[in-house]
Amino acid sequence: MVDVLSQNEIDALLAALSSGEMNAEELKKEETEKKIRIYDFKRAVRFSKDHIRSLTRIHENFARFLTTYFSAQLRTFVQISVVQVEQLPYDEFIRSIPKMTILNIFEAEPLEGRMVLEVNPNVAFAMLDRLLGGSGTSPSKINNLTEIETTVMERIFSRAFDSLQEAWKTVVDINPRLEALETNPQFMQIVSPNETIALISLSTKIGDTTGMINLCIPHVVIEPIMAKLSVHHWFVSQKKQRGERDTSALVQNVHRAQLPIIAELGTSEITVQELLNLSVHDVIALNKPMSTGLHIKVGEKLKFFGNPGQVKGKVAVQITDIVEEGEEENVE
Repeated sequence: MVDVLSQNEIDALLAALSSGEMNAEELKKEETEKKIRIYDFKRAVRFSKDHIRSLTRIHENFARFLTTYFSAQLRTFVQISVVQVEQLPYDEFIRSIPKMTILNIFEAEPLEGRMVLEVNPNVAFAMLDRLLGGSGTSPSKINNLTEIETTVMERIFSRAFDSLQEAWKTVVDINPRLEALETNPQFMQIVSPNETIALISLSTKIGDTTGMINLCIPHVVIEPIMAKLSVHHWFVSQKKQRGERDTSALVQNVHRAQLPIIAELGTSEITVQELLNLSVHDVIALNKPMSTGLHIKVGEKLKFFGNPGQVKGKVAVQITDIVEEGEEENVE
């Protein structure tokens, strides 16, 4: 953003140039010098601001779905929201989480590679306490999980990935599947330490307990679909989906439309006097013999040929031929 000078600042600058306190040539030289920006190769920028915004939108939906899911499962107040979406090296993420935490390692076909849903122990044990009949408080001392506790954790978090699948549906259809549950981050090496990851931090509140849920997505995993995270693709796909829905609705409405079908035996012309003199058992000669079949019209357009008959005691018409485009003019 360009700074705008006030009138007093402009007057002071002109006075300094006039008195010789400032040199105009030096100012020009400073402007022409190349500006150097420091780049840290250990923190490679793999996600653009456009990608970060798209990931934020996706996981805001994920947070809403998780809130609904955990509220129903725990039967208590749950509030989950996106706090931050950032990119950083995988090694920095591992060093930032507690030594004892809940690490849900999962895959999401058709994406190749593994991702991690890290749940703060305070949040995880509050969920566990609530599921096992408690009030939903977290213990002051965090111990290793028992086999029963591990099974309960795996069950609730494996179902939570349905919310992730729903949130990503606007970009790509994925099938998240829990692969393992770990408690020690040192035993979890899903990518190289310098690999850039997208870290989505979710603030979580369960009753009176608060904590964080972190979703770690390595760049190498979602690299094949990075183009779909652009704003342009986002709006084009939404427009395409709206167009498909409009087309589908139009097709359904056309299918429900009613059209009159007329089976025409033939035509004849008589005078008004002959019409007034018609009586029972009189015969009107048609313009064609019965052997030529019936003309079946949809609306006013000739579409089929057929023969008269009966089906279950009701008058019916059997279609014998279809009128091709252009043939109806020759027939009539």
